[in-house]
Amino acid sequence: MLRGINVGTGRKVLMTDLKKLCEELGLMKVQTYIQSGNVIFELSDPESVPNLENRMHQAFTETYGFNIPVLIRTAEEWIEMIAINPFLKEETEIEKLHLTVLMDEPSHELVIKIKELIFLPDRFEIIGSNVFIFCENGYGRTKITNDFFEKKLKTNATTRNWKTVMKLHEILTN
Repeated sequence: MLRGINVGTGRKVLMTDLKKLCEELGLMKVQTYIQSGNVIFELSDPESVPNLENRMHQAFTETYGFNIPVLIRTAEEWIEMIAINPFLKEETEIEKLHLTVLMDEPSHELVIKIKELIFLPDRFEIIGSNVFIFCENGYGRTKITNDFFEKKLKTNATTRNWKTVMKLHEILTN
């Protein structure tokens, strides 16, 4: 997942170009989903995720001239994220659910500190390097945004609505 492309101005990337760049990095069966930086792929040569995140980040910066975080999750991690979403147990409306994926797992101290902040009716739950978000009145009106989590947890992050999370899951498992 690439953070912050094709939103606002100045960071436009065609998905065909992004796919080509990923293929040049040795990724196989590259697919993109919508215009917001979702890339699904297989590795031709297994390597560590942090190494690949760095290589993709560097290639993207060199090619497009702007610096954006690259966050990778394996298919297994994606399936696990869906399974542990605490808000799914409440049978909430899918439009109110979001997932913020963190580059790094935040320190225990930062998690304790951020949990003291209350933004009702919106709620969030941090589990590992994922933040599950429930926005009663929609993500566009909440204060618990991607930028909020990046600042409070001191790590890069990217957020997807639950519909996108599930579509990526469908692509990964087919």
